[in-house]
Amino acid sequence: MSYDVDLIRADFPILDRRVGEYPLAYLDSANTSQKPQVVIDALVDHYERHNANVARAMHTLGAEASAAYEGGREKVAAFIGANRAEELVFTKNASEALNLAAHTLGAGLKPGDEVVITVLEHHSNIVPWQLLCARTGATLRWFDITDEGRLDLAKAEAENLINANTKIVSVCWVSNVLGTVNPIAEIAARAHAVGALLVVDGAQAVPHLTTGVAGSGADLVAFTGHKMLGPTGIGGLWGRHDLLTELPPFMGGGEMIEIVRMTGSTFAPPPYRFEAGTPPIAEAVGLGVAADYLAELGMADVAAHERAITGYALHTLQQLDGLRVLGTTEVGPEGRGGAVSFTLATPDGLDIHPHDVMTFLDSRGVAVRGGHHCARPLHERLGITASTRASFYLYTVEREIDQLVDALAYTRDFFGRAA
Repeated sequence: MSYDVDLIRADFPILDRRVGEYPLAYLDSANTSQKPQVVIDALVDHYERHNANVARAMHTLGAEASAAYEGGREKVAAFIGANRAEELVFTKNASEALNLAAHTLGAGLKPGDEVVITVLEHHSNIVPWQLLCARTGATLRWFDITDEGRLDLAKAEAENLINANTKIVSVCWVSNVLGTVNPIAEIAARAHAVGALLVVDGAQAVPHLTTGVAGSGADLVAFTGHKMLGPTGIGGLWGRHDLLTELPPFMGGGEMIEIVRMTGSTFAPPPYRFEAGTPPIAEAVGLGVAADYLAELGMADVAAHERAITGYALHTLQQLDGLRVLGTTEVGPEGRGGAVSFTLATPDGLDIHPHDVMTFLDSRGVAVRGGHHCARPLHERLGITASTRASFYLYTVEREIDQLVDALAYTRDFFGRAA
């Protein structure tokens, strides 16, 4: 079956909304994706017919809830290319998954050890490592970027960035600001050559690319459900099962234990040792349905559609006087993701603040994000305080890009007249 974007859009009720007199052009999917009706229905059905706690209640509803929760794990694990369902730990979101990685991997760090990240990172993949280094005395270092917004691998090599002192390397798979697709396999090889472990923030990759975590070279991969058509409040951390077995618990509580006595406790095998307390049960059900939906569409077709729509957007946006795209404008299988960040200026060169751009676009039905996108160090590296970001997904169509460009031209001209 061919990829029919109009047929797909019919599965998303919110895309029929209007904002005032304008149709909604939702171009903020890097922030959160919209949800198809089947995911919404799955949540309602679970709460209406199967709601109970998992692994505690031995009655019929409890058995149904437990089966549904583990069924969601199996679907999502298969979708991301895990070797087995037990390699997937459910978390609240990608931020919690990255904090889990930092706390557990970093338990044995000491002064002189080094953790390497990149200047491209979302705050969720910066702050946990800063906190870890502050606790342990380890040193935080990072990859710089080239003028095109790609990791500067040559500079890293010259600086001996990954070396015998490196214990952990943590990088995003795809930048949430520049769309840069990082060479995960190459970075994994460099890390493993010195005995370091590679953590990957896959929040902008898992929803958009065919993802095979087990063969990626990574040791741990974090992602979140709400960016891949699933509910909010659930994400995941994939890890090699042998590594997860060695890691200490992240939080203590019910269900992550084997035996508890006043003199001490023993802990459940992974993934359960990392899932203390009542988990996101309905959310796991919904995320499993979202994974099924994406798998049925075919991630190769999803990625091809996104490349096409991103290419159209880049070409169209660059025709607009006063607009500057940040990062690479190359689109290809490994060229860039579907997040396009830019700055906008009036004809006489006056920069228009991204918050003003966002507000004016919203008044014309276009939903984008303005600010530093939880990536302030990257914006500082680029020499700007903020940017506007339009981001695309499997339901984005060319007429929404046209609506964006028209609204940007209106905004530029309005501020040009005001100046």
